Amino acid sequence: MSKATTIKEALKRWEDREQQNSLTAKDIDLQFQWPPIEKMDTTLGTLVQCERISMSTNMIEKIFGLSGMKCLKVLSLSRNYIKQISGLEAVAETLEELWLSYNLIEKIKGLTTLKCLKVLYISNNLIKDWSEFNRLAEIESLEDLVVVGNPLSEGLDDASWRVECIKRLPTIRKLDGEPVVLNDEPQL
Repeated sequence: MSKATTIKEALKRWEDREQQNSLTAKDIDLQFQWPPIEKMDTTLGTLVQCERISMSTNMIEKIFGLSGMKCLKVLSLSRNYIKQISGLEAVAETLEELWLSYNLIEKIKGLTTLKCLKVLYISNNLIKDWSEFNRLAEIESLEDLVVVGNPLSEGLDDASWRVECIKRLPTIRKLDGEPVVLNDEPQL
């Protein structure tokens, strides 16, 4: 098998393709690398102007190297091999959207430091306990959540699933791609 693509190599390819300098770019796409990226590293910290970065559809196992990304608002890491949510402390004050669908995540711990998080896509992972789901209530800014496709939703019909989620997250405005309307809200 080929050697994994490094962040440095992926950035060089992006710069050649986009005819931009990654050090001043606001929007960077590193998804679908071949061979895939397996490790995030400190090279990411040089992207001080970056507001949105996508590293989806690679083979990344761990979130790392975000120190220095002081402008980052959107981080897309869907379709990787991430098992736990960590390494986000450096972007806790700026990150507004985190895309982690289709990974291997069981526990939500690690998200509560994200003060500005409005959008979380964490569908099709391995979350199976309501106690983990309940941690999302600690993220007061969260408005848009996609969490369907986790073992947690098994055995519940769509309506029961929505009611259960909304009951636990009363400030949510959009759940699994659908707006939360007054009729969805649980009766107290």
